[in-house]
Amino acid sequence: MAGKEDSNVSAQESLTREATELWTSELESRRLQVDSLEAELVDVKAYLEFGSEEDARKELGVLSSRVRSTAIMLRYLRSKARVLAIPDLENVSCIVEQIELKGLDLGEKDGGSSSAGDRSTNPETRSYCGSLGVEDGTYTNEMLQSIEMVTDVLESLVMRVTAAESETAVQKRRALLGEEEICRKTVQIENLSVKLEEMERFAHGTNSVLNEMRERIEELVEETMRQREKAVENEEELCRVKREFESLKSYVSTFTNVRETLLSSERQFKTIEELFERSVSYLLL
Repeated sequence: MAGKEDSNVSAQESLTREATELWTSELESRRLQVDSLEAELVDVKAYLEFGSEEDARKELGVLSSRVRSTAIMLRYLRSKARVLAIPDLENVSCIVEQIELKGLDLGEKDGGSSSAGDRSTNPETRSYCGSLGVEDGTYTNEMLQSIEMVTDVLESLVMRVTAAESETAVQKRRALLGEEEICRKTVQIENLSVKLEEMERFAHGTNSVLNEMRERIEELVEETMRQREKAVENEEELCRVKREFESLKSYVSTFTNVRETLLSSERQFKTIEELFERSVSYLLL
């Protein structure tokens, strides 16, 4: 967007530069014409010193009208150039142009009437002023054509500059809208950055909690492994105790059987002893 604005500004500057160069070249050509007219005026003054006063006065009048016409046309071109530089002066410049062109027409008419009155007095003067009038009319027509051409070019340049200015204004509005959008996006990005920082802090806290839970789980796993190993050891101890209990049970059972056998033998021995005593007592009787 900034590139388009720069291109529009450069285009406007190039148009203004072209108009300025054209106006400068036209002014330079008019200055050259004024210089040539001044040279002719010097020739006329020299002719006044050696020629007839009547012819010199006529030629001086024609040259004065040319100088006046050239000055009016130069002012016309200056007013056109001011229209290009300051568009608000367009109406005033148009009025000035109309007045100056009317003055130019009146000057030509006055020059023609005075030359006609003078031509009626002297045939030689009539032919001389006629040739000067034809030459002056051709000269004036050429200048008017040049001014019309320059005016058309200046008006086209003014239109192009106006279009470029309107386009530049549109691009500036778009640039302002783009800047506002960029500001809104910047605020949104800043808000997202703040939220992201909060999420990072929350994630960091969550990671800490997860690390603690992981450590706790690892401790529980290790404790479970120890408990499992201890359970295996206890199971082995229980099996050993069961085996010892079984062996002890068998021993006790054997001991009980032996005791019962001994008791039975003792009873039998007592019975035998009683029988023996009875037999001895019987024998003694």
